[in-house]
Amino acid sequence: MSNRIYLDNAATTPMDPRVWESMEPYFFEHFGNASSLHAYGAESKSALANSKRRIADSIHVQPEEIIFTSSGTEANNLALKGLAYANQSKGRHIIVSEIEHDCILNTCRWLQETGYRISYAPVDSEGIVDPSAIEQLIQKDTILVSVMHVNNEVGTI
Repeated sequence: MSNRIYLDNAATTPMDPRVWESMEPYFFEHFGNASSLHAYGAESKSALANSKRRIADSIHVQPEEIIFTSSGTEANNLALKGLAYANQSKGRHIIVSEIEHDCILNTCRWLQETGYRISYAPVDSEGIVDPSAIEQLIQKDTILVSVMHVNNEVGTI
């Protein structure tokens, strides 16, 4: 099928050939566990450290502020749970839109089971969140508002 058109780039994209070229040695030659003490692991650990440093320099942060995850779902879980637990002394209220990505909604349901309160901001027929609806939901103990920038299902920006 040579005339394929792929429209789900928000979920996954083809690998840029430059990325493959950079990564190929780590798939076949330098594949040690970066947490191991052996030479293969030390080599991988060094490569990870160099990657973090290059990324950090390009976005003007410290390398220790860079966390590699295996997926967007893992990153969202880490962000929500990390923020919730780091700020639980300030509050246990979270606001999300009704049409957040499923991994956000599932994490919020899990947080709700552990004692957090979740409020769901409504959206209109086009998937737009009214900022005034968010304002009305904010409480003294609100620690997070999560509204996706681009909806992965309907494409609303």
